Amino acid sequence: MALGTWQVHRMHWKHALIARVDGFQHAPPTPAPGADAWSGLRGELDEYRRVALQGVLLNHEILVQANTRLGAGFWVMTPLRRDDGSIVFINRGFVDAEHRDPGRRGETPPAGPIRIEGLLRLSQPGGGFLRSNAPAEGRWYSRDVAAMAQFLGLQPVAPYFVDQSANGAAGIHAPAPRRWPVPGLTVVHFRDAHLSYALTWYALAAMTAAAMVYGARQEWRRRAKGAI
Repeated sequence: MALGTWQVHRMHWKHALIARVDGFQHAPPTPAPGADAWSGLRGELDEYRRVALQGVLLNHEILVQANTRLGAGFWVMTPLRRDDGSIVFINRGFVDAEHRDPGRRGETPPAGPIRIEGLLRLSQPGGGFLRSNAPAEGRWYSRDVAAMAQFLGLQPVAPYFVDQSANGAAGIHAPAPRRWPVPGLTVVHFRDAHLSYALTWYALAAMTAAAMVYGARQEWRRRAKGAI
């Protein structure tokens, strides 16, 4: 019964989360948090918020393994230096194995100031499931912004990155759109099976109670026959 009730509470929490993120998706972008707000960022309040920021993309990138609707490949993580000198990593989008070399992607990123719109995502430290990031070997399984900044020798770095939206990059001189990387592939989906879990736990509790009642009745009958 306790586990079923816990799942009900989780269901209400999940529904509130879904409603909050859905509201983010339909709201205009807000300025990306500056250094004075970094310590107050919380996943339940800020993850997937639409943000906008401006700066210069640096001539560095880190490829993080990814699986998208386009298949297996890599996220292209590029540091952007803002006017105040802080660094925010931008997930510029997806490339497949054929286009992991920047020279094979066609148009290069804008060299001057650029405005980015996208979804705020908190850092993903450590690595992937059963796989740790190995920076020295060029193997990245999670978007750990602190580790990426340390590897590239960049500071100060925001504790979040921005998943660039499909139409979320505009240079001051409005460069033509590029094909690779492919932005806008972030999947915003939350599994919501808490009601079925709650019903399962409640059913198990009811079955256990019924079995106890049945066992108690059988024991009472056995003792009653023995007394006769």
